[in-house]
Amino acid sequence: MAQTLDSLLAESRDRLKAAGLESAGLDARHLISGLLDLALAALLTRGREPISDEDAARIRAAVERRAAHEPVYRILGEREFFGLKLKLSKETLEPRPDTEILVDCLIPHARRIASSKGSCRIVDLGTGTGAICLALLAAVLDARGLGTDISEDALATALENARRNGLAERFGTVRSKWFEAVDGRFDIIVSNPPYIRSNVIPELEPEVRYHDPVAALDGGEDGLDAYRAIASHAGRHLETDGVIGLEIGFDQKRAVTALFEAQGFRLLSAAKDLGGNDRVLVFQQDIERSNNR
Repeated sequence: MAQTLDSLLAESRDRLKAAGLESAGLDARHLISGLLDLALAALLTRGREPISDEDAARIRAAVERRAAHEPVYRILGEREFFGLKLKLSKETLEPRPDTEILVDCLIPHARRIASSKGSCRIVDLGTGTGAICLALLAAVLDARGLGTDISEDALATALENARRNGLAERFGTVRSKWFEAVDGRFDIIVSNPPYIRSNVIPELEPEVRYHDPVAALDGGEDGLDAYRAIASHAGRHLETDGVIGLEIGFDQKRAVTALFEAQGFRLLSAAKDLGGNDRVLVFQQDIERSNNR
C-alpha cells in the first residue's frame, strides 16, 4: 500500500519527537511542504494523496538531517524573508523574522528620502544573503543598494537572490570589511552585524553553533567590535538627512547608543523584537551638536 502524505507526516513528526525536538510537528510540516513545493494548507486538504517512493526517500533523508539539529531552512536551501524567496549558502546567516522589524523601521525613511530626492542610496554592511537591502529595494522602487561582505560566497549568494527577485538592476556588491572598500555617501546605512560575545559562541544551540558561519556571529570580546567599526566611519559615508539602522543583541541598546553618540549621532528611534527584546536602533547625525562644536 502506497504511503500517503498524512502517514509520512506522522512518521516524520514522530521521528523528530524521538530526537527531542520540541518543534517536531511544525518542522515536519515545513520540511514536507518545502520539499514537495506545497502550501502548508495543502498538507491538510491533500493528506490522503499517495507519495512516490522517491519523494518519501527525499523526505526521510531531510528528516534525519533535522534530527541531527540541522535547521529546517538550511535543509531546504532557501527561506522567505519579507515576501522574497532567498537562497541560503554556507557563509550566510539564515534571515530571521526579527530582522524584518529592521526593514519595517527603515522603509518610511527610504520612502521619505526617495520622495524628496528622487532616489535613495542604501549600503548594507555585512549583507549575507542580501535580505535587508533587497527587502528595502522591493519596497521602495526608487532605491538602489550596495551590499558589502568579507565573504565571496555571501556576495555571490546576494547577487543570485537579487536576480531571483527581479532586483539585480538596482543592487550591486563589493567585497569589504565594513567601510574599508566603500566609496561615497549613502542615504541609509544598514547592518545586522555579528554581535554575540566570543565566549558565548560555544554555548549556542547546535542549530546555530554548527550551521551558522562564525564570522557572522562573533562580535568580539564584548560583542561590540562591529558597532565600533561602523560608528567610527559612518559620518563620512552618511548623507546629512540620512539614517543608520542597526540590529542589536537584546542587552546592547545602551552600549551601542553610547558608541554612536560619541561619534556625533543621536538615537532617532528604537524597536523591540517579537519576543519583546530591544532589537533595532535607528540613528541620525546630531546636527545641533555638530553645529555647537
